[in-house]
Amino acid sequence: MPEIELPEKLHKVLTTEARLIVVIGGRSSGKSEGFGRIMLMKAQTECADILCGREYQNSIEDSVHKLFKNLIEELGVQGANVLDKKIDLIGGGGFRFKGFARNSAAVKSAQGFKYSWIEEAQDLSEKSLDDLLPTIRANNSKLFFTANPQASGDPFSQRFIVPFQKELDRDGFYEDDMHLIIVMNWRDNPWHGELEGQRLWDKENFSRAKYDHIWEGAFNDTVDDAIIKAEWFDSCIDAHIKLGFKPQGAKIVAHDPSDLGGDSKGLVYRHGSVILDVREKTTGDVNEGCDWATDYAIKVQADGFIWDGDGLGVSLKRQVAQALQGKRIEYQMFKGSESPDRPDALYQPDARELDKKSRTNRETFRNKRAQYYIKLRDRMYNTYLAIVKKQYINPDDLLSISSEVSCLQQFRSEVCRIPLKQNGNGYIQIMSKVDMRTKMKLASPNLSDSAMMVLDVPMVNAVIDHSEIFIPDIVRI
Repeated sequence: MPEIELPEKLHKVLTTEARLIVVIGGRSSGKSEGFGRIMLMKAQTECADILCGREYQNSIEDSVHKLFKNLIEELGVQGANVLDKKIDLIGGGGFRFKGFARNSAAVKSAQGFKYSWIEEAQDLSEKSLDDLLPTIRANNSKLFFTANPQASGDPFSQRFIVPFQKELDRDGFYEDDMHLIIVMNWRDNPWHGELEGQRLWDKENFSRAKYDHIWEGAFNDTVDDAIIKAEWFDSCIDAHIKLGFKPQGAKIVAHDPSDLGGDSKGLVYRHGSVILDVREKTTGDVNEGCDWATDYAIKVQADGFIWDGDGLGVSLKRQVAQALQGKRIEYQMFKGSESPDRPDALYQPDARELDKKSRTNRETFRNKRAQYYIKLRDRMYNTYLAIVKKQYINPDDLLSISSEVSCLQQFRSEVCRIPLKQNGNGYIQIMSKVDMRTKMKLASPNLSDSAMMVLDVPMVNAVIDHSEIFIPDIVRI
């Protein structure tokens, strides 16, 4: 085996028995340079044909062709025939370059390759992943992926990152019989030096979420005009533990229904100022989903149950009433298209970023959906002020999210990707699910909508115990 210089974190790639090898990280991590050297070595020593793929490749310039050309020159590789659209090595082996998005046959034709390397793998569609994984199946075949993760809800993230998030955060890698997944960033790259000035400038001038995505390989769970920043969401995780207050008050379960098809059904459970559970259901029709949600509300002895009554949810009222008959659970439909609650009350946001002039709810919000999304936004921003800025804020105005939530990253992705919609009359308006799907290619935010609705309290007769007041041990401003 010829000697090659590699970042230390990539040494495991040379010895692992795993078939699926994934390296994720941010800018200047050295992952592409390192993988290029490994692939070149394998092509030379094993006479291996290697498929170099990516989801989008409009021309050869979009591929890693140039990277290999430069490495061949830099390392003085002999016997390489570098052509415009392929590279062959004398004696056997070489590289072919394909895009998958507009050519599904490109994936299926890959079965003759022993190795594949997918660059920019964060862009892979679910279909490309489903087609690719079983296609590379020669003896001792391996599939290599390099990626700077995008949203936590993306197919690549859901397949290769989210299931192993705890181990990746703790150890910087995950390995089992099938997978080797490595987190690699600028500090792991021996060739990083020339970009250090750019990194320091970005750290000083970018938001933390943007810097972490670009340089630390964090999820990019935000969009333009998003109402909730990723750092606000992150500050909410276990905020009740950090600030010393307990879940107390109303227990509310909110459900966002869906029918058969691509959308999941959402559910959020809140006890006072703490979201204790977030769940999704991907199977069944709208009625099965309703049974799933009401059964959950009964199980946790909720005080209130809410479901989205716009669209197909309007048909669930009788089913909800029958399911909760005889239970001490108040229930109501949430119709986001309706006028705001308490229309003549003044809206005075604690965050005071959207509108510094006090106006009534009727004058501020386009509809009830916008009102409750801004209520969610204000609570998360308040929690950020309490956790990060050390300001004292009443726990009733905060929102904590338990770290035990099983789909926490997906929940974060949805909540931080809710955009404002420009309104010519000056109202605060949230982009509709239809526009999010058609204009921004975002999945339906069923978990996020459930979190927005769970801030409503459909209670008339229940008695809530507010006898204890918990004062966080933080600096008063």
